[in-house]
Amino acid sequence: MSIIDVNGITKVYRQYKRFPGLVGSLRSLVTRQYTEEVAVRDITFSIKEGEAVGYLGPNGAGKSTMIKMMTGILVPTSGQLRVLGSIPHEARQSNSQFIGVVFGQRSQLWWDLPVRDSFDLHKYIYKLSDLTYQKNLNYYSNLLALSSFIEKPVRQLSLGQRMRVEIAMALLHDPKILFLDEPTIGLDVIAKEQIREFLRMINREKKVSIVLTTHDMKDIEEICHRMIVVNKGNMVYDGSVEQLRTTLGDQRQVIIYFREEPKVIEIPGIKLIKDEGLRKTYLFEKSDRTVFDCVNQIASENLIEDVSIESADIDTVIRKLYRKLDEENRTNEL
Repeated sequence: MSIIDVNGITKVYRQYKRFPGLVGSLRSLVTRQYTEEVAVRDITFSIKEGEAVGYLGPNGAGKSTMIKMMTGILVPTSGQLRVLGSIPHEARQSNSQFIGVVFGQRSQLWWDLPVRDSFDLHKYIYKLSDLTYQKNLNYYSNLLALSSFIEKPVRQLSLGQRMRVEIAMALLHDPKILFLDEPTIGLDVIAKEQIREFLRMINREKKVSIVLTTHDMKDIEEICHRMIVVNKGNMVYDGSVEQLRTTLGDQRQVIIYFREEPKVIEIPGIKLIKDEGLRKTYLFEKSDRTVFDCVNQIASENLIEDVSIESADIDTVIRKLYRKLDEENRTNEL
């Protein structure tokens, strides 16, 4: 069953043109010229209950605009959008009972008050019963290890601690959908992994649907089963990472540990992407020759300690997609 249905959604921002100088200011009072910018263009998709979907794109691609329309903050210019059967901007209050939102750069916590006070306020706003509130608070406090700082003022928390609190509070009222915008931004490796593991768990065990926007491709790879990629307001891909790898032409990433500095490797379809002394990482494009043939050729000319072969990481796949889109845009402009 679909809990989010997006059909032909477009969002256009209208900006009034300002004229320079004093004369221009006076002219602006009587002449209303404006420019239009299309942030989201004719996008269609649906999300089922329990899905974890990454919503990707470069800066200015329309990701945050789409999230704000799905949460009811913005009104679409055209198209049809339903979340949990309702039109988001017309049912913001009722829908808020069933959605949770975390914006990595915007806090919903009270800065100078203890963490527990922010939780208590959330209980009051969402009219949670004492039993539900205490049960969920204990559950998420244990899973996210909040007990050691739950009595501390929010301003004294580290960024990783604060993000764990933000996510716990977004889930306190048992939402069916969790919207996440850059939830791991600025976090260290350990904090990121803790949050990823937690999100995987609530998606798997509590069937909370997740819609995630992020620039950290590792978030997508470890949390989401599906990704939607947008570029300049247009949807350019909807599917799994593996499907995208196949569509773009499968690549392999090979890490070779040399015993001594190797000779210059000049084999068609092989590109050095990371040089860490005797540990070098190569990207192998799919070609007539297999990866093993190429590695054997390298081994015949150099002393090798060990080799590791794996699929190209998601960052490499997405970069290749963006390059392909840029090439297509340049071709269309000619």
